[in-house]
Amino acid sequence: MNWNYENGRIFSKDEKGNIISEATYVQNQPGSLIIDHVYVNPSMRGQGVADETMQVVTEYLRKEGLKASATCSYASAWFLRNKEKCQDILLKSQSEPTIACKIDGKH
Repeated sequence: MNWNYENGRIFSKDEKGNIISEATYVQNQPGSLIIDHVYVNPSMRGQGVADETMQVVTEYLRKEGLKASATCSYASAWFLRNKEKCQDILLKSQSEPTIACKIDGKH
């Protein structure tokens, strides 16, 4: 997938311009972000796209020297499952699952 980076989101589109996957975030404080939503187009669900999206997000965080936590339940659970690989980018407050997520009608 080709990934696009804009202020507040990382996303991939198909050849028709439809969003395949998207992670959105807000700045929490200088140097840290809160991932508030991970979306995968229904036609691509169940194929590991959300996992790939979070891997791209973690690469971006490392490259930019940022830390993160998540209010999105998927991102929160992903961070917890991958805690050992993500210790360098996780805010210390990300120690238990989150149950809230920004929903914007794309589901």
